[in-house]
Amino acid sequence: MRLLLPLAVLAVICLVPHTTLAQGADNLEDNDFAEFEDFDDEDFVVADAQQGPPVGGGQQQAAAPGAQVMAGNGQPKGQPKKEVNDNEDFMEIDDDQDDEDAIVEDEDNEFEHFQDEEEFEGFASTIGDQDDLRAGGPAGGAGGKQAEPKLTIPKVPIHFRTHWDSYWMEMLMLAGLMAYFANYLVGNKKNSAIANQWLSIHKTLLEDNFALVGDDGKKETEGSTFSFNKESESVYTLWCSGRTCCEGMLVELKMIKRQDLVSLIAGIMKPVQDQLHIKVELSAESMENFVFCVATRRQATKMFKELNDLSKFCCLVNKADEKFGIPGFAILSEISEASTSMLDGRVVAALNKYSHLIDYIHVSDQYSGPIQQEDPNQVKRPDVKRILHCGFNVPVKGDLEEMKPLFILVLYLMDRIRRFKLSKEGRAKSDKNRATVEEEFMKNTHQARAEAAALRREEKRKAEKEKMLAEEDPEKQRRWEKKEQKRQLKKQAPKMKQLSIKAL
Repeated sequence: MRLLLPLAVLAVICLVPHTTLAQGADNLEDNDFAEFEDFDDEDFVVADAQQGPPVGGGQQQAAAPGAQVMAGNGQPKGQPKKEVNDNEDFMEIDDDQDDEDAIVEDEDNEFEHFQDEEEFEGFASTIGDQDDLRAGGPAGGAGGKQAEPKLTIPKVPIHFRTHWDSYWMEMLMLAGLMAYFANYLVGNKKNSAIANQWLSIHKTLLEDNFALVGDDGKKETEGSTFSFNKESESVYTLWCSGRTCCEGMLVELKMIKRQDLVSLIAGIMKPVQDQLHIKVELSAESMENFVFCVATRRQATKMFKELNDLSKFCCLVNKADEKFGIPGFAILSEISEASTSMLDGRVVAALNKYSHLIDYIHVSDQYSGPIQQEDPNQVKRPDVKRILHCGFNVPVKGDLEEMKPLFILVLYLMDRIRRFKLSKEGRAKSDKNRATVEEEFMKNTHQARAEAAALRREEKRKAEKEKMLAEEDPEKQRRWEKKEQKRQLKKQAPKMKQLSIKAL
C-alpha cells in the first residue's frame, strides 16, 4: 500500500501536462486568433513583410532578462529552424485574415457626408468638383490627409424674448383683430339702440292705427309683442296688421353695418345713410288701377331701370318740379289725374319740408318686384300686388323725433288712396295699358306655351295608351287602335280649304 500511493501520485503528475497541452490544441483549433493572445509587443516582434523573412534568431529582440521568449507555435526560442517556419506560417494567416475580415477605411470618403444636399446647400455636388476640392493640399495633403472644406454658417435670428421688434407684423394683426371685435360690439349695440328708440317714439301711433304690432310669425306668441325682429346686426323688421284698407304693413329698418369695420372704412369713401322702408299691402277694393312714383332724381332713374311695373306702365313727367312745386324730385306716372290727386297740398308741403329725408313714394297695383330675366319656359305672368312703398332717410344726428311726421304722412296716403277714384277716361286708359302689356307677354311666350300644350297632349295620349294596354277586353283594344290609326291618317293628310260658290 505504501508503494501504490507514490506511484498513483506520479501517474497523475505525468498525465496533467498532456491534458493541458491537449486542451490548448483544441482551443487553438476553435479560435483562429488564439496564437496572439499570449504575446505582447515586447515579447515577439514580426519583421516587416516587405523586408523579407527573418534570418536566424539574431534579429529578434530579447525580452526581459531571465524571461523565456516563445515563438508563435509555443516552442522555445532556442530552435532557429522551427522558429523561421512558424514565422512564415504566421504571416500567411495574417494576410488572409486582412483580406477577408478586415474593414479598410478609405480616406477619400472622409468628407463624403458633405455631399448631402439636404444638409449642406451650395456645396460641390459633382464628384469631380469634390475631388478637386479634396486635392487642394500639396500632393493630396501630407500623410494622405485631405483638407476639410470650408462651410459658411448662416446667421440665426435673434430670440424673441430680447427683441420684440422682430414680431411687429404679428402685433399689428393682433391689434387689428382686437379693434375689429371691439367695433363689432360697439356697432351692434348702437344699431340696436337706434331701432329701440324709433319704436319707442312711434309706439303710440302704431297702437292707435293697428290691432297687432310686432307679430313674429310664431304660433306660441299671441297678440302684439311691440318689438323688432332682428334679421341681422343691421336689419330690423316690424310687422303690423289689423287696419282698414290694408292687409298689413312691414316696417324695415336698414342701417349702416356698424358692426363691420371694413364696411365703415368703405363708407368713408362712399357715404351711406340709415334708411327706413315702409311697405303697405293694400286690399283690392281699396285702390284703383294706376301706377305712380315720386322720388329724388337719382332714385327715380334707378327705380325706373330696376322695377318691372314702372318700366312698363309709367313715363317721366316733364318739368314736374315746376308744375307741382317740388324742386329736386322727379315723377313717374301712368295717368296724369292720378298724379294730381296724389300730390295735393299736404303731400307737397311734406315733400318740401322733409326733402332731405324723403327718398321715394311708390304706389302701384301691378307691383311684381324687380325686372326678371326673360325665361323662354315662362308661360305665366308673375303675381302682382297692390302696394304703397315709402323710403325715408334716417337723420344723421340721430334725431328720430323728426321722422314722426313722415310716418303720419304714410297713414295719410293710405286713406288718400282709398278715397281716390279714377274717371271714366282714366279707367279706360288704365285697362288699355294692362291689355297691351298682357298681349305683349302672350306674344313673347307663344312658343313656350305651344310647347307646353304639346307636352300635355303627349302625356295624355301616353296615359290613355297605358290604360288601354292594361284592359283585358281585346275588343276595346281593337277599337282604340282603329281610332288611333284614323287620327294619325288625318294628321298626315294635306289640309284643304272649302270654297262655297253662290248661284246667280
